[in-house]
Amino acid sequence: MRRSPDLPITRSPDRYAIIAGNGNFPFLVLDAARDQGLEPLIVAIKEEAAPELAEKARDIHWLSLGEFAKCLDLLSAEKVSKVVLAGQVKHAQLFSSIKPDGLVSRTLRGLHRKNTNALIGAFVRMVEKRGIHVVDSTLFLKPLLPEPGPLTQRAPDAEERADIAYGREIAKRLAALDIGQTIVVADRACVAVEAMEGTDATIERASALGNGRRLVVVKVSKPHQDMRFDVPVVGRKTVQVMHRSKATVLAVDAGKTLLFDRQSLIEDANQAGIAIVGM
Repeated sequence: MRRSPDLPITRSPDRYAIIAGNGNFPFLVLDAARDQGLEPLIVAIKEEAAPELAEKARDIHWLSLGEFAKCLDLLSAEKVSKVVLAGQVKHAQLFSSIKPDGLVSRTLRGLHRKNTNALIGAFVRMVEKRGIHVVDSTLFLKPLLPEPGPLTQRAPDAEERADIAYGREIAKRLAALDIGQTIVVADRACVAVEAMEGTDATIERASALGNGRRLVVVKVSKPHQDMRFDVPVVGRKTVQVMHRSKATVLAVDAGKTLLFDRQSLIEDANQAGIAIVGM
């Protein structure tokens, strides 16, 4: 644990904790919570969270992905009443050499499916059995959720709109199976679908398969998206990957997709001639 001795920690009636995975998500949630006068406890996942989080957080504990029981005990000992899950945990990590504790092992054995919803959902249920409420992960970040319609200077043209409509139909079916939430389309044909590799790798794979064709990227929420976890996220890197991959449109679910560093992301897209649209 690291706790800065010269900075007082605010205790509110609701004691928040951020369980931090990878990427910028935990940093954004922490900043937004502080803007509202809160100082959350940070539980950082060793295999995922950025080391820089230790420099920013006032109260931080580092735990392995396999230490479910220790995490639950920590939340109870710290009198946490609300938890925000912030940052991706790569599904592939669960098939790595990380040593699970007894609670994780029993949980995995008891699951009929080991997809994202089942795995994170099981953890959420264990947290809430302790009387701790797992809240909407976008609670502090509502301005980052896109509205319907074009977000960039350029709107999709007729051909791109047709690809969006086709791609959204297929992507929703894919998401319903909890396989992935992104599909890449060219001329109403599916070029690549997301599995464990993530959005950016899916786009790069589509580029290798697309033979230079113009690509449309469609990223959706699940049909019954639980906003507490696994909310679709897009960052500036995705726009950069799209530009390299000749992808000209990014279509995302309005109100259910986080656009990190939204203003800069949209500026990047405008410079690259990429259209971003909320569906």
